[in-house]
Amino acid sequence: MGKHEPGTPKYIANKIKSKGLQKLRWYCQMCEKQCRDENGFKCHTMSESHHRQLLLFADNAHKYMDQFSQEFSHGYLHLLKRQFGTRRVPANRVYQDYIADRGHVHMNATIWLSLTAFVKWLGRTGKCVVDETEKGWFVTYIDRDPETLALQEKKAKKEKMDKDDEERMMDFIEKQVEQGRQEAVEALEDTPVPLQRCEDDGPLVLDLKLKVKPKLMGPPLAPAPRRGESSRDLRIKEEPQSEDESDRQSRAPSECRSEISVKRPHRTDDSSSSKVKRERRDSESSQGQSTSSGWLQEGLVVKIITKTLGQKYYKAKGIVQSPVLEAGYVGKIKLTSPEEVEGHVVKLDQEHLETVIPAIGREVLIIQGKYKGSKGIIKKVRVEEYSVDVELLRDERYLKKLPYESICKYSALPKS
Repeated sequence: MGKHEPGTPKYIANKIKSKGLQKLRWYCQMCEKQCRDENGFKCHTMSESHHRQLLLFADNAHKYMDQFSQEFSHGYLHLLKRQFGTRRVPANRVYQDYIADRGHVHMNATIWLSLTAFVKWLGRTGKCVVDETEKGWFVTYIDRDPETLALQEKKAKKEKMDKDDEERMMDFIEKQVEQGRQEAVEALEDTPVPLQRCEDDGPLVLDLKLKVKPKLMGPPLAPAPRRGESSRDLRIKEEPQSEDESDRQSRAPSECRSEISVKRPHRTDDSSSSKVKRERRDSESSQGQSTSSGWLQEGLVVKIITKTLGQKYYKAKGIVQSPVLEAGYVGKIKLTSPEEVEGHVVKLDQEHLETVIPAIGREVLIIQGKYKGSKGIIKKVRVEEYSVDVELLRDERYLKKLPYESICKYSALPKS
């Protein structure tokens, strides 16, 4: 079909349509083709050339998206720099001037869904200074062009050279005056002020009540008898003690004991505290006292709650392996999560471990109380009361409100 003759209504209509922008949803960025209506866009999508472009896009979609985004940002910033410089302008105004060019890259082909997202990206990357007001987003271009920086440096150097001798002298005098004022203030502060006694001041009296330390000594030794005297004569010559002195001597040991401070073991770290506890348990067992064994058993799923092994092991989960050492107080844990420590085996005391509460319907092992060693199924979790309800597998007995510390998730170890 040939072109319409100039001057006809159809020719004028075509010119009007080709001059302005068409709808964005009828534009194909890969083919760089703008369709006028929905029928034209449908015919374009069914064409062979469009299918070839789609195959190229499908091979490396990120490459084309990054290329379109880079072209869009470069064109937007180029227009902002050349037309507005470093002035503060509305972001939408720059965008309207940018899309006035028919050959521009459309925003629906970039990684940004809206102009607001693009403006925020400019602020995060430090390309522009952005701020939001009631009238919308405003942008201010930050010129980091080497030529511009060199020009600014040259201008500052010229202004510095243009200063005449009189201005330099005035600056020097102002600095000297400020320095002298600071020295005067410092000298005034350092000047000693003599002490002045007020007429109403009386004599200074110190009322100190010093407590005499009692002597931690036994009764005084009797002097050696002189020649011609016996020990009996010395006892006769010894003066009787007064009542106050005898009371003071009887109170001295009790006062002395009250002043002695009790030394407690200082807790340095988790390892030293667990060592002290184990020593205490060993001493109690050696003295014949009844002590309960630890709760660690083979197959329990536990969580590490100590930070002494490092941050990556903190709150890591694992399964207790055999053998369990020191009557259930120490065990070897094979970690199962997170992935960075999966498969690692650590040896820890039960003080550094915590029980794991599984989901409802999972198997648990009772580690404390009357039914210790029995297996069961969790039926209900009482979050406010920090307890659970368990149904035993052996005799189907239903136990209510067992504390979190009394149960632990159980996972049978695979047979090697």
